[in-house]
Amino acid sequence: MTATATTVLTARALLLDMDGTLVNSDAAVERVWRRWADRHGLDGDEVMKVVHGRQGYASMALLLPDRPMEQNHADNARMLAEETADTEGVVAIPGAPEFLASLRGLPHALVTSADVPLSTARMAAAGLARPDVRVTAESVGASKPDPEGFLKGAAELGVDPADCIAFEDSGAGIAAARAAGMRVVGVGPRAGLHGPDVVVEDLTRVRVEAGADGSLRLHIG
Repeated sequence: MTATATTVLTARALLLDMDGTLVNSDAAVERVWRRWADRHGLDGDEVMKVVHGRQGYASMALLLPDRPMEQNHADNARMLAEETADTEGVVAIPGAPEFLASLRGLPHALVTSADVPLSTARMAAAGLARPDVRVTAESVGASKPDPEGFLKGAAELGVDPADCIAFEDSGAGIAAARAAGMRVVGVGPRAGLHGPDVVVEDLTRVRVEAGADGSLRLHIG
């Protein structure tokens, strides 16, 4: 549902996707992946329907199902370098700086399909501080929509997945959080298509309040 009136959710920890959730990197993602689509003779619009939320090699496996996976991993390494170098137009999602500032000292983690160099570059380009706990592409063996990243984030925070709320924008990310047993706040226009618990236009619509018992109360709307 879209948050119109205020919705209140309670959790013990928050797990945050990066692209589309904290950082608007759509322009850079489009540039890099449309060039890739052209190189492989694929329709750019169809490619863009697949790539959000997934690691590059996993997107390639769906788009080029007959290609050996080792080629996808090699191609993904080149793509990551290309994406890391292209930060033009990368900006913070509205409300992200204030939202992250409100989480200082509270249990939260970044769970992203980007690797360390790419996540570092994009968060820096957007002027955002990275959370202390970070689950990146190097941390997992499976891409979203597999729940591994979210489960690892919850484990590193020492919180049961059922007591976590994930913030996500993509179908793959929302599916991953759901598979991990978490509730999901969808951020932005893509999210509402994939059944999160609640959808917000951006992070200006979210306020976090720390409870005396260690709980986090999210006021959404």
